[in-house]
Amino acid sequence: MTFLYALRRIADGLRARWDGGMYELLESTPVPVREHFRSLAALIGRTPLYELRCRFRGGEAVVYAKAEAHNFTGSIKDRMALFVLVEAYRKGEIEPGRTIVEATSGNTGIALAALGRALGHPVRIYMPDWMSRERVLLLESFGADIVPVSAEEGGFRGSLERVEAWVAEHGGFLPHQFESEANVLAHAMSTGPEILAQMASVDARPDAFVAGVGTGGTVMGVGRFLREEVPGITIHPLEPADSPTLRTGHKVGKHRIQGISDEFIPEIVKLDELDEIVDVHDGDAIRMAQRLAGELGIGVGISSGANLLGALQAARRHGAGARVATVFADDNKKYLSTDLAREEPEREDHLTPEVEFLGCRVIAGGEGVYPG
Repeated sequence: MTFLYALRRIADGLRARWDGGMYELLESTPVPVREHFRSLAALIGRTPLYELRCRFRGGEAVVYAKAEAHNFTGSIKDRMALFVLVEAYRKGEIEPGRTIVEATSGNTGIALAALGRALGHPVRIYMPDWMSRERVLLLESFGADIVPVSAEEGGFRGSLERVEAWVAEHGGFLPHQFESEANVLAHAMSTGPEILAQMASVDARPDAFVAGVGTGGTVMGVGRFLREEVPGITIHPLEPADSPTLRTGHKVGKHRIQGISDEFIPEIVKLDELDEIVDVHDGDAIRMAQRLAGELGIGVGISSGANLLGALQAARRHGAGARVATVFADDNKKYLSTDLAREEPEREDHLTPEVEFLGCRVIAGGEGVYPG
C-alpha cells in the first residue's frame, strides 16, 4: 500500500469521523435553534480547492488554496462564527434574543451579523474606522449596529476595550474570537480535514501549510490537525513585512492587508507550536491578488495574495516539487474601494514578478465535514 493511498484512506475515515463529531454538536444544541443550525451548516464548508502550479525563482511548486469565498457570507470566518455559536448554545452561554457583541476588522463581524440575524440575535460590532467601505456596508445590510473606532481612540485595541465595557454595562454574548478555543477547533474539525481529503483525492499531500494570522484560528487549527496526520509537515504563520507584530510582540508600523496583524499577538496563537514566520509586503500582496484576478479570473482579497506568496516561499524551503496548502480567505468584492483596485507601484523587493503561473485546476469541495 503506497503512502498516498493510505493517506487517502485515512482522510476519508477522518472526514467521516469529523462529520459525526459535528453532527453530535448540532444535535446537542437546544431544540428551538437546532433546525436553524442544521440549515446554516449546509451553507458552510465543503469549499473547492485550487491547485495552482507555479514557477518561482527557478523552481516549480504546487499550491493548494481553499476557495473560502464560497462560504455563506463569502469568507473563511463563517466556519469559526458557526462553530463558536453552536458551542455557545450547547454550553448554555447564550440564549435566544441576546445581543452578540464583538470587535473585528470585518469578516468575523460580517459572519456573526448574518448568522446572528438568522438565529434572531441583535448584533453590535466595534471596528477600526479604516476598514474598507464595502465591509461597513455589508455589516449594515445584515442589520448590525456598527461602532467605528478611530486610531486616536485606540484602533483595534480600543475596539476590544469598548466591547468589554459595553458588555459589562449592558450584557450580551462576546465570542472572544482572539481567545476562544472554539475558533481553533472550527478549523481543526473542518478546514484541515477538508484540505487533507481533497489533496488525497488527487494523490497529493501537503509538505507545508501557510496562513496569515488575524485571530490565529486558521493556522493553529489547521496546523494542529495536519501535524497529527502528515509526518514532517511544517506550519507557517504569515504577517505583513510592513508591520511585523509576530516578530516583535506589539504593533509596529502599518499595513494594508486587512484581516491580519491586528496590532497584537492573539492569545490562541502559540508561536512555539509553529514553524518559521513568513512575511510579505502589503504592496506585493496587492499585486499578486491583482494578478490572480487579471490572469486566472480568481478574484480574491489582499490577504489571499499574501498567502500565495507565503506559500511559494515555504515551497522553496522544501525544495523542487513541494506541495503547500493555504487559504484564499475571501474574494475581491470587499476591497474595490481600496488600493486593490488601483495601480500598485513596483518595488525591487516584491516577489510577484518572479512568479509564473503554469496551470490551474479546481478540486471539488465534496462532502465536507458539516452534515447537510
